[in-house]
Amino acid sequence: MSRAPGTPGFLAGGRPAPLRRRGEWLALALLAVALLAQLGWLQRAQLAASPRLRPLLEAGCGLLHCPLPAWREPGAFSMLSRDVIAPPDRPGVLRVQASFRNDARWAQPWPALVLTLADANGRTLGSRRFLPRDYLGPEPHPALLQPGQAGQIAFDLVEPAPDVVAFDFRFE
Repeated sequence: MSRAPGTPGFLAGGRPAPLRRRGEWLALALLAVALLAQLGWLQRAQLAASPRLRPLLEAGCGLLHCPLPAWREPGAFSMLSRDVIAPPDRPGVLRVQASFRNDARWAQPWPALVLTLADANGRTLGSRRFLPRDYLGPEPHPALLQPGQAGQIAFDLVEPAPDVVAFDFRFE
């Protein structure tokens, strides 16, 4: 079937060449892969938080040398020991000491620690959220706690009231 000069090919009723059709499918597949890669990059923090996808992402980012957000699972920290004492030689000061372990499957950063102090009636006298920089001090520490690794902390704080008798630790 011949077409009149100046008539577009799609109006002439002819079929595209098979090679051209394959090129179109290849371009479509590449665009779909690019779209999935962009969506994965934008959602990388949420995807990295999935226990099922984490091993795949670690392997992929290991090959591609891309950064992967650190694993965060505050509930996987186990408190091994904790104590809040009033040193007799320092009135109005409380010494906080704690030891905890990372029971997560992957290394994770030091957690934020929420300390709540209460009186004998259970009334909260004070609460504060301590970031790692608040309780680790100036000496260098590893950025991540490896699976099974324990950490120890100790710091002083001003006693919010003289009748503090109870305390609670929570990881965030």
